[in-house]
Amino acid sequence: MSEHRSLPVPDGLEGDRLDSALARLLGVSRSRAADLVEAGAVRVDGATVAKSARVRAGAWLEVALPAVRVEGAAASASTAGPAGSVVDELRVVHSDDDLVVVDKPVGVAAHPSPGWAGPTVLGHLAASGVMVAASGAAERQGIVHRLDVGTSGLMVVARSERGYSTLKQAFRDRAVDKTYHALVQGQLDPLRGTIDAPIARHPRHDHRWAVVASGKEAITHYDTLEAHRWASLVEVRLETGRTHQIRVHMGAVRHPCVGDLTYGADPALAQRLEVTRQWLHATRLGFDHPATGRPVGFESPYPGDLERALERIRSGG
Repeated sequence: MSEHRSLPVPDGLEGDRLDSALARLLGVSRSRAADLVEAGAVRVDGATVAKSARVRAGAWLEVALPAVRVEGAAASASTAGPAGSVVDELRVVHSDDDLVVVDKPVGVAAHPSPGWAGPTVLGHLAASGVMVAASGAAERQGIVHRLDVGTSGLMVVARSERGYSTLKQAFRDRAVDKTYHALVQGQLDPLRGTIDAPIARHPRHDHRWAVVASGKEAITHYDTLEAHRWASLVEVRLETGRTHQIRVHMGAVRHPCVGDLTYGADPALAQRLEVTRQWLHATRLGFDHPATGRPVGFESPYPGDLERALERIRSGG
């Protein structure tokens, strides 16, 4: 007996191989996902395609999945929440009575949402026995900020009501140090600067955002750390926190994050560097602790796929 699922490809998996995207969405191994594709159990926009085909954001996946062979999958947004599963690659950096800081891997959402059946930070915490604050919408309890599915790095989740209210206010007041590293195409001119451009939903593409005159204020500060022939490593600090802000702003100035095909990255460069998602990592997070008021800070190293791509750029590959 098969279980049938239908779901869209999220922006964070744009340009990924079908078998890889399917594995992340369903929580199965990549070999299992490849077997499903080769068995004809997967359709993309109504058609069967090869397991190596690249998926696009918004494409509709239909999967006939034998229920008895799901490998720890979160079957729906609801089961990816309280009944979620542990994500082996997700690391708890710090935990106390008021908050927990995690290092989120790529392919994991912050919380359950319609159309997302893959692993979540909240699902991992619940499966690990970590209680979070009851504040917020039911599917987003304890969440004070988010990272895209395709972006890795540091995220803080509130565990107490004090933690939730204090951290939410800190984000509103722009009192949180959110530092990212991004590998962007080309060399920015000037090497250091600020992008101040409002962001709203893309007028034509449902799953994208864009610089729009009537959008919400969005301010991105950047500083070039390394400039190479094909790409530059930049440090980015966000003054605001709009959806896809770094990706939209870098794409708007024609220096998209390497691998970010949604916002104009060169697929040939991504393929050469073996990057299957945007090269963007939340590397540092700092704020005043809700209990003591004293500043605390956390750091995250680059994950292996991003480190390897950066080394190839450094070596001129």
